[in-house]
Amino acid sequence: MTRTIDVQSSQHTQLKNITAEVAKAVEESGCQSGVCYLYVPHTTAGVIINEGDDPDVARDIAATLDRLVPTAGSYRHAEGNADSHIKAAMTGTTATIFVADGRLELGRWQGIFFCEFDGPRRREVRVKIVPDPTE
Repeated sequence: MTRTIDVQSSQHTQLKNITAEVAKAVEESGCQSGVCYLYVPHTTAGVIINEGDDPDVARDIAATLDRLVPTAGSYRHAEGNADSHIKAAMTGTTATIFVADGRLELGRWQGIFFCEFDGPRRREVRVKIVPDPTE
């Protein structure tokens, strides 16, 4: 079963917590045990799992990525968003979370973040939930 989560960003670089939306997709799937795969089909966005309790952590990650890979640089990509492609390559476009007892098996402080690097834009995250065939 595959679902799509729509994400609207409001900044050029922004980490948006999408944990609740992913958890809802798992719950609605009825899957009790299995794996939840996330995929971002964009070349200037990504997905990560990190500290979800304190929103300052996401802001710190976004600010650090902007410092490491500034918007203006001596990039060759003519479109003007090379920094966005590089940041997406650094974060990755996939995540995998186990499902147990019908819920995401995230760690105590973990959250799932959509990472926008070329916003503001409307994007999507694809969610595929695969039940454990042995159960």
